[in-house]
Amino acid sequence: MLFPAACGHQNNTNNTIIRVIPEKTEEQTETVEKFGEIIETQDGPGAANLPDWVNWYIGGGIAEIESTGAGQDRYFFVGKTHGRNFHALQQWADGFSVSQDFPRLATARIENRMIAAAALYPDDEYGEYFEALIKHASDAEYPGAVKEAAYWVKTRTIQEQEDPDPDEIIEPLILERYEFFVLISIDKTMLQDRVRSLMANIETPVPPTRAQSAAIDRVQQSFFGEF
Repeated sequence: MLFPAACGHQNNTNNTIIRVIPEKTEEQTETVEKFGEIIETQDGPGAANLPDWVNWYIGGGIAEIESTGAGQDRYFFVGKTHGRNFHALQQWADGFSVSQDFPRLATARIENRMIAAAALYPDDEYGEYFEALIKHASDAEYPGAVKEAAYWVKTRTIQEQEDPDPDEIIEPLILERYEFFVLISIDKTMLQDRVRSLMANIETPVPPTRAQSAAIDRVQQSFFGEF
């Protein structure tokens, strides 16, 4: 592999189902928060020695990581958090457990793909199938997922404050915080087989309508084309 391995354990299961409006905007795809100036990393001052995967992720998200040779046979996911309490964030990174925390990342990607493929609201497009799939995905196990690496950076952002009084000088607000990332990978074939199995075995109390069944069939057939 291209990335050094790391391991840990944490219990952080989250089965909350979030309703999202399927508007055709950039919010359908994963985006990375805008970064300020990187003033420090776990390797020292400045940002000269960022690992490739961190550079790729900050610049273009998961798609950028997977566009490299590393993404030929594997899917990549990044768990992230931020704040000012370095000790608490380090504990989060050290305790990140693939078995406990990866299902949340996989579910978010599955949900985004379903939403992106929908012409209507997901509940209208797929009926109860959508909610059932998200619930099953969040409860599922994903054999083969590997915690590849963890890394942190410290950023500084200068935020201009509104000045209601033209004669009053207000200094800009300088914000500093830590950004922690955990990189996870999984074999493409293994994840595809797992997701196909989940999608094929969903049962709902109310059967989908003919139109919903057609939409479900379409997304199943093309699911990994833009995954």
